[in-house]
Amino acid sequence: MTDSSGATTTVGIGGAAESTDMVLNIGPQHPSTHGVLRLRLVLDGEVIRQAEPVIGYMHRGAEKLFEARDYRQIIMLANRHDWLSAFSNELGVVMAVERMLGMEVPERAVWTRTLLAELNRVLNHLMFLGSYPLELGGITPVFHAFREREELQNVMEEVSGGRMHYMFNRVGGLKEDLPAGWSGRARHAIAAVRSRMDVFDRLVLGNEIFRGRTRDVGVLAPGTVRAYGVTGPIARASGVDFDLRRDEPYLAYGELRDVLTVVTRQEGDCLARFECLLEQTHNALALADACLDRLADLPPGPINQRLPKVLKAPEGHTYAWTENPLGVNGYYLVSKGEKTPYRLKLRSASFNNIQALTELLPGTQVADMVAILGSLFFVVGDIDK
Repeated sequence: MTDSSGATTTVGIGGAAESTDMVLNIGPQHPSTHGVLRLRLVLDGEVIRQAEPVIGYMHRGAEKLFEARDYRQIIMLANRHDWLSAFSNELGVVMAVERMLGMEVPERAVWTRTLLAELNRVLNHLMFLGSYPLELGGITPVFHAFREREELQNVMEEVSGGRMHYMFNRVGGLKEDLPAGWSGRARHAIAAVRSRMDVFDRLVLGNEIFRGRTRDVGVLAPGTVRAYGVTGPIARASGVDFDLRRDEPYLAYGELRDVLTVVTRQEGDCLARFECLLEQTHNALALADACLDRLADLPPGPINQRLPKVLKAPEGHTYAWTENPLGVNGYYLVSKGEKTPYRLKLRSASFNNIQALTELLPGTQVADMVAILGSLFFVVGDIDK
């Protein structure tokens, strides 16, 4: 290159720079990260070579806060880590305390808990059934998902007073019995949602662009699932056939074996994960209907146990786990005989599931990163706790 004075400058292009990997940060505030999650990617051109999820931006220290609250107050802390599954989160805590106390819960409470847990599962899944296509460019499904969520949110709000953080579980049962006429309204809402669920089959699964973006993308091997402790619909989409509701029944699931279907796929790709989530939503609505049928046959009775003014769990330890909408949720409770837990360790589904990104993303295109990330169906609070 020669300038006006006649001096010549040589400009080097490419060279060693072409073989240098680039480090790219996605997040922690970015449209593709589902919230306050950061991904540190090492790129070779358009191909991801390494991926590291950087977590902790929403860490509240819930496990430490458990130690400073009594057994009634910790329910409020527990229902917030996965804010789409608040009722299911509460269940693990009260089941752990009841197990420590050797307490039997009234049958009416058992069936009502199962019903509300399945409605909560549908609410959780509908959010992802709507938001995942949105991340891939399809805006319409999210409107359908929120309409169905609103139907079920109304009945959950009527029974508990809350739309997201229900605070309806109590050690020994539930806060109070179902309102008069609620069962009929719940049955109507479930029927209305079931009648329109085929929208997702036609609108999303029937869309060739959606299938093109998700088929054979982000294949998660069964060995990786087991190595990282991945659970829930993500694990079952890779052929790992495990569901606590069937394999270690709690609540009323032992009596619902004929209705409960554990949905699995063998492909392990983004499409299989979405299909598992959708079919599981259909089944959760069927389980909710079965619970309503059983509640209608039960004679009137108590919905909870009377508790002392100051509730103390006996000295010892126990572990209670449940099949939450996003996977296995577990509470390891250690008590010294006081009114507060000595230690309460939380095993959240999203925390384990998100670690699989270190295996899933390397070797894939940057363009597929959002499709893979979205298909893991996680909640950031459930990772950071």
